Amino acid sequence: MTTDSDGVCTAEGVPAGDPGHPAQRTLCEADRALVARRQRALGAPCQLSYTPPLHPVSARGAWLFGAGGERYLDASDSVPVVGHCHPRVVEAISRQTATLSASLRYIGADILDYTERLLATLPDPLDRVIYTCSGSEAVDLALRMARMATGAEGIIVTENAYHGSTAATAAISPCIGGRMPLGVHVRTVPAPDRYRFFGTDVAQAFAAEVEAAIEDLRRYGMRVAAFVADSLFDSDGIFVSPAGFLRGAMDAVHRAGGLYIADEVQCGFGRAGSHFWAFQRHGIVPDIVVMGKPMGNGYPVAGLAARSVLLEDFCEDSHYFNSMAGGPVAAAAAGAVLDVLRDENLMANAEQTGASLKAGLNMLSEEFPSFGDVRGTGLYLGVELVRDRDSREPDSALASRVVTGMRERGVLVGLTGPFQNVLKIRPPLIFSEEHVGILLTTLSQTLECESGAS
Repeated sequence: MTTDSDGVCTAEGVPAGDPGHPAQRTLCEADRALVARRQRALGAPCQLSYTPPLHPVSARGAWLFGAGGERYLDASDSVPVVGHCHPRVVEAISRQTATLSASLRYIGADILDYTERLLATLPDPLDRVIYTCSGSEAVDLALRMARMATGAEGIIVTENAYHGSTAATAAISPCIGGRMPLGVHVRTVPAPDRYRFFGTDVAQAFAAEVEAAIEDLRRYGMRVAAFVADSLFDSDGIFVSPAGFLRGAMDAVHRAGGLYIADEVQCGFGRAGSHFWAFQRHGIVPDIVVMGKPMGNGYPVAGLAARSVLLEDFCEDSHYFNSMAGGPVAAAAAGAVLDVLRDENLMANAEQTGASLKAGLNMLSEEFPSFGDVRGTGLYLGVELVRDRDSREPDSALASRVVTGMRERGVLVGLTGPFQNVLKIRPPLIFSEEHVGILLTTLSQTLECESGAS
C-alpha cells in the first residue's frame, strides 16, 4: 500500500476511491453508492483521502462529524487555520454575502482595511498585495512576475516540492511525479534534510546546492529567475532547523539576479508559532510571499505580497485581474480570520501547544524505535518513521498503516516526504492540550498495534 502527500491510499494497484478497492467493503451500502457515483461523475482526478474514505456531514473546531455520530479529530488539514466553521468567520461571510458580493473593480473600504492589516504582518519592503482565489494561482502569478522582473526563465525548487496544480506550477512541482515532466527551465536541489543528508551545517550545504543549480542553468544558456521554497518544506518531509539556514540560499539567488519566492500557502498565518510567517524564522525578507486559502479559513481567497516596484513593473507590460478575488465577501472572510487569530491569541497557542505536542512525540520516540526523527515548529510537525534507526531506512509501509489505524481510531493525520514515511501533523491553531492528549494516546495505541504487523 502507498499513500500520497494528502493521505490518499492505494492498494493492489486500485485507487482507494474505486468501488473495487478492498477497503470499500467496510463502507455502508449508502456510502459505497456515493463512491460509485463519485467515480462516474468526477473520476480519477478527484481522489479520496483515507481508507476507508470519510463521509463527514458537519464540522466544528478541530472535529469532523460523520452521519452516524462518529467524530474525527482533524490534525491534518492546514486550510481551516482557525478551526472548522468558526462562528465569527461563518457570520462574516454570511452577513457580507447577504449585503454585497461584487468585483474588486469597484471602490470599497473593506479590502483596503484588510490589506493594510495584512501588510502590517509583513516586513516593510513588502508593501503591495494582489489577490487570487487559490495558492496555485498565486504561485503562478509570482512566476510571471519573477520572469518579467529578471528577464530570465530558470526556476529552482527542492527535489520533492509541491507548488500548485496549474500548468506553470505543476511544471515546478516534482512531488506530482508520474507523467508530469518538469520544465526544461527547472532545476532541483536536495531538501535541507539535516536528519538524512546534510548533517549539522545545513546552511552552507543548502546554499552550495542552490549555487550549483544556478551554475547548471548557466551551462545551458539560462539565468535564474527565482528560487521558490515552501518555508517549512512540507512535501519534502518538513524541515525547519536550524533557524536562519535559508539566508545563504537567498543571497546566492540574489547575487545571480534572481528573486526569492517564499511559499507560505500551507505554513503561513501563525502556524509556525514563533512568527506569523514561517520565513521570518530565518531572518530574511523574500521578494514575493505567496499565500493560500488559510487566508479565509477555506473561503477561496489567497494572494501574494511583493515590493511595489515589482508590481508596478509587472503591470506596465502585463495584466492580471480576478473578478471575485479580494471582493467584499473575500475581505470579510479574511478579516474575520485575522480577528480570530488576534482575539484568541492563536499564534501563541500554536507555539505553546505545538511545543507540548512535540515534547509528547519525543517521549513516544523513547518507547517506539520506529521513530527516526521528530521535527517541526508550532503546529506543523513531522515524525519520520524508519525500519532501523542506525540505517535510517524509511518505513513507508508502517507510516501508511499508522495513518489508516489512526483514522480508524478517530484521529486524522497525513503523510509526506519523498518516501511517504513522515507523519504530517497540521491541526487548526485552536488545538488544545486535550486534543494533544487524544492525538498522542491514539498514536501510541496505533503504533503498538501496527509496529509488529507485516
